Amino acid sequence: MEPALIEPPRERAVAPGTAALLVNTHSRLGREAFSLARNALASRGVILAESHALSRSRRLRLLLEQLLERGTRRILIGGGDGTLSGAVAHLLGRDVTLGVLPLGTGNDFARTLGIPADLEAACDVIARGHTVRVDVGLANGRPFLNAASLGLTAGIARRMTKRLKQRLGKLAYPMAAAAEARELRPFRVRVKADAQELELDVLQLVVGNGLYHGAGNMVDPDARLDDRRLHVYAVAAPSSSSGRDGTGLGQLQDLATLARVALSTRTGEHVENPAVTALHASRLYVEATPAREVNADGELIGHTPMHFEVAPAALRVYAPMPT
Repeated sequence: MEPALIEPPRERAVAPGTAALLVNTHSRLGREAFSLARNALASRGVILAESHALSRSRRLRLLLEQLLERGTRRILIGGGDGTLSGAVAHLLGRDVTLGVLPLGTGNDFARTLGIPADLEAACDVIARGHTVRVDVGLANGRPFLNAASLGLTAGIARRMTKRLKQRLGKLAYPMAAAAEARELRPFRVRVKADAQELELDVLQLVVGNGLYHGAGNMVDPDARLDDRRLHVYAVAAPSSSSGRDGTGLGQLQDLATLARVALSTRTGEHVENPAVTALHASRLYVEATPAREVNADGELIGHTPMHFEVAPAALRVYAPMPT
């Protein structure tokens, strides 16, 4: 059985069986990376039975189904978090290993695993063959790897168009965040987390499976991909408690709070902020008034109410050897 991420390292050979490479050419670096990835993998002894450059998510789903029917046991995917999250639904419960080539804007799943952003270094991770089992989050049954959220980050996901990501690269996220923050309004959530229940007026609520979301922001400094629990944080709206909701001064209060919390998510110190409520649970139910869009790994997946849970150790993936 593969080790968890926190267990001592154990060297493994490249897993037996055929390998296939699927690269999303709509990801930020996908078009340029396809041939580079094929060459880099071949030079490291990873033999590809087939490789595909894809521009449509439907084509990715069809190919995954065909590969699994043919018994392909190593599926290497180049793309961003949305591409990986969409593929995972087909891989759960299968005897396959996922290889990650981080080619997107955020690459938070790769960041949590410690997979380098450099393409050749990511190919090294696959070639060395070390694997781990990781948890997968479920939002109304839909798998996600990093985090699901409502509020600010869902609005950012709506603004993060393909054109914006390709034009601005890593600057796309802060640009979209600044635009969304100007229009953000508080909303009320009711949260049931295992045996705990609470109601809050918030600007954002994040439900994390992994350590990172939103291009390097921490969900919780203690979050791990193999801890069998969801980590949640909610940012309170000070304008609601002060009675200034809907006023210019209230909006300034909310924006100032968001800015302070956002700055501290890079280090994980946000969980100590008085405006932040942090908790963890194996199961979660979230209602919002009014109903809110939910973003999972950069993709809008539906509206509240929504049930969240963890599928423990549900995915096998190539990862760097722990140090």
